[in-house]
Amino acid sequence: MTAESIHETGALLDVRGLTKVFGDLKACDAVDLVIGKGEIHALLGENGAGKSTLVKMLFGSLEPNAGTIVWKDRPVRISSPAEARQLGIGMVFQHFSLFEALTAAENIALSLDDNTPIRTIAAKAKALSHSYGLPLDPYSMVGDLSVGERQRIEIIRCLLQRPELIILDEPTSVLTPQEADRLFETLERLRDEGKSILYISHRLEEVKRLCDRATVLRHGKVVGHCDPRQETASSLARMMVGSEVKAVDRHADEGSAGGERLLEITSLSRKPATPFSTPLRDISLAVSAGEIFGIAGVAGNGQGEFFEAISGEIRQPASGMVRICGRDAGHLGISARRALGAAFVPEERLGHGAAPAMRLSDNLLLARHATDSKRYLGALGTIRREAIRESARHVNEMMDVRKSGEDPAASALSGGNLQKFIIGRELDREPKVLVVNQPTWGVDAGAAARIRQALIELARSGSVVLVISQDLDELFEISDRVAVMHNGELSAPLTIAEATFEKIGLLMGGAEPGPAAHPHAAETETEGAA
Repeated sequence: MTAESIHETGALLDVRGLTKVFGDLKACDAVDLVIGKGEIHALLGENGAGKSTLVKMLFGSLEPNAGTIVWKDRPVRISSPAEARQLGIGMVFQHFSLFEALTAAENIALSLDDNTPIRTIAAKAKALSHSYGLPLDPYSMVGDLSVGERQRIEIIRCLLQRPELIILDEPTSVLTPQEADRLFETLERLRDEGKSILYISHRLEEVKRLCDRATVLRHGKVVGHCDPRQETASSLARMMVGSEVKAVDRHADEGSAGGERLLEITSLSRKPATPFSTPLRDISLAVSAGEIFGIAGVAGNGQGEFFEAISGEIRQPASGMVRICGRDAGHLGISARRALGAAFVPEERLGHGAAPAMRLSDNLLLARHATDSKRYLGALGTIRREAIRESARHVNEMMDVRKSGEDPAASALSGGNLQKFIIGRELDREPKVLVVNQPTWGVDAGAAARIRQALIELARSGSVVLVISQDLDELFEISDRVAVMHNGELSAPLTIAEATFEKIGLLMGGAEPGPAAHPHAAETETEGAA
């Protein structure tokens, strides 16, 4: 489908000169976008390019400062999501808005604008889910469902509103490869039925596979339109970033892989903290100096609980359950584990990795005051502001953090730039053990390559890097060994040479479960592979 053919048959959505200004920043600068009937249209761009701002204007969450939205040849003003839904525009957000203590049908009912009985909603949801190959039990409690099943609720909820345009934001970021394939089949069927889809993703290979056309944003402006099937992932990334994206070199600065065990987990178990938490079940692993150990898995299978246990947010009943750099750390808190040489990057950037309202320099001080007190604190607890600002400047330069001012609040940065800052803040300490949860979630191709290369270089310098990620491409690109977490259990690790997408995908879906080997066995396996 070409732009010319769309104009001949009539556009479903025609955006003309759409502009949104925040202070001195033009988040969207005279954006033009045309979406035809029955097409899957990709919206591409690096972090901070204006994608989120644009779709929020289309869905009524933000009002533009200038420009026109033409829907079915009629100019419209969309002042709320309810008005967007009435027009026929639906949206499935990257971060789900579901209540865990309610059923699927009850969650769906909350988004509908009428008083349809729950029984009727449940029947419609069940029929629609089976019709589109997205099986769903409408009476299941959301808290008991996998992330893939929760996404089905969001999609069915959207489809029940009978949209003609569906906006999908990073829809495969929480899915196994098999679940993603099923989603693609559903989207292709919707296209064949005449519905249109605006598809936002940083996974360029799936954009090439699925999308008919693409619009590329850079710094708030449209810089190109293309048929992604005629492009390579590299050429798409180049359009997004404006320059070549360097390939990750996993052999850069090779160090002492297979050396001293710097991170050891032994028989780690944890009871669920809430009715919807995942218990950890007898997890053991050992990671040696120079190694990147990847942990795959669909979100909600215990990765968050595992991160809390390693970081010291939750302490262990036995001190030897966690050992960092040869020292028992199970009884220690976060600061004490940091003092042993560890660093931690949580999944949630705002609120967990950084305090939103605080400046970047103050966020750096919060994370490092206990380990760098001589550097940043003077007599009687006075703060050495210039030393802190200098460290923040160094982190920003090292990770190419793009920001609107010299030292803005964390919330003022785009998600990808804040992620670069948080990872850089930890890398700047040159830790011996780095544990990072979802290092490049929602991060553009250029920033992802920079982060992955930095993780490899840290490992090759003789440190341990433990990466928890739902992105299999990422794990295969940087890991030396990989294991899968499912339902609170960790599978036996595979060397990256042994692992395949099919094997890992099946383990992510719950096939062939098995506890990881004892730490000493894991070490022996690594030596044998070497």
